[in-house]
Amino acid sequence: MPFIPHTDEDVTQMLAAIGAPSIDALFDEIPTALRSGKLTQVPEAMTEMEISRLMHERADLDGRQLNFIGAGAYEHHIPAAVWQITTRGEFYSAYTPYQAEASQGTLQLIYEYQTMMASLTGMDVSNASLYDGGSALAEAVLMAVRAHKGAMRVLMPKTVSPLYRAVVRAMVKNQHIELVELDYDPASGMTVVPTTDMGDFAALVIPQPNFFGVLEDVDALTDWAHAHGGRVIALTNPTSLALLKAPGQWGTAGADIAVGDGQPLGAPLSNGGPYYGFMTCKQALVRQMPGRIVGRTVDLEGKQGFTLTLQAREQHIRRSKATSNICTNQGLVVTASTIYMSLLGPEGLKRVAATSHANTRSLLAQLCAIAGVTQAFSGHGFHEAVVQLDRPVAPVLAALQAQGILGGHDLSADYPELGNALLICATETKTAADLQCYAQQLGLALSK
Repeated sequence: MPFIPHTDEDVTQMLAAIGAPSIDALFDEIPTALRSGKLTQVPEAMTEMEISRLMHERADLDGRQLNFIGAGAYEHHIPAAVWQITTRGEFYSAYTPYQAEASQGTLQLIYEYQTMMASLTGMDVSNASLYDGGSALAEAVLMAVRAHKGAMRVLMPKTVSPLYRAVVRAMVKNQHIELVELDYDPASGMTVVPTTDMGDFAALVIPQPNFFGVLEDVDALTDWAHAHGGRVIALTNPTSLALLKAPGQWGTAGADIAVGDGQPLGAPLSNGGPYYGFMTCKQALVRQMPGRIVGRTVDLEGKQGFTLTLQAREQHIRRSKATSNICTNQGLVVTASTIYMSLLGPEGLKRVAATSHANTRSLLAQLCAIAGVTQAFSGHGFHEAVVQLDRPVAPVLAALQAQGILGGHDLSADYPELGNALLICATETKTAADLQCYAQQLGLALSK
């Protein structure tokens, strides 16, 4: 609703009907010490025309910068039809579908989304989405521990995104779950398969590609984890799965759970959100899966219908039996992803992934031809890579930004052992001229 329609008379009548002397009296149970008082920093009200002018001015501040950052937030081309359809009233204003009476159209769309994600990851079943990739990984860790019914340890490679690891730690530390870090090979950038006894563990997390953009030896890691009694949690970029082996096909038996962030599938880079987390798993673990699942059935007349099922959360079953307290899926962004995947199809997704990979290889070659720039790892990659500079990264990124280029993600704080390391990314949105422009400006920045 764009405005509040209640007049002073309306407010007076409503307060009289409930016997309250004022609106403030409705909140008298809040202690004075917890109240903020008058909002002295809030500016004076503006007219619609003034607000429109202000928003256009602030939008202009964003400029038209070339983005080579990546690191979990990826700039892909989104066909105009995706959000034109997504923002139709049937989808845009529909309430979050966790009620059994959710509309058949919304339920069918989520069912189609689940089918697509299960196919993309090579798994048996998908839920109706989670909050974001980091929380999806945390839920997968909790899910694996519940299913193991013994070990309270999960092996977490250092090649998993530092932000994701922080989210997982925050969500599991008070449940006495230990996250055991696995190191990476400094030459290849790949997670080292343990050669010593790691003791009992519930699961091994395998990022593919990892945070450095390097492709892990997923077959060896998967078989090692299964051989030692643990399950495998695949943390994947969905775009990469158009080219790479699906988690369900890793090793001899495949991964057990696959999670990640769905942002690359049709969600724009909108000042940090919204994103959504996807989760798929094998049939044997379906009753441990958090959130909701949409199923297809028939009614008494034999007509096809869709319904929510396996809602194992605390609103629907006994609290002690709930697998999660998740109450909201990211329905609108999931809608966009479903439309995006429908429009592109398998071949379109494959072209996006292949072009992104080719652009990154080309960019990496051009950058490493500059004096003072070297490639950090020898391992194969997808559409991200790490380069090392001969000086601190932050001033170089500042110089690039002054030229309208977002040059990448500085790794020196999270991975100090890599020195002056920079994570770069190129997707299908970059042209040959864009890549050449970046290389030219980086060369100028390093020559000063």
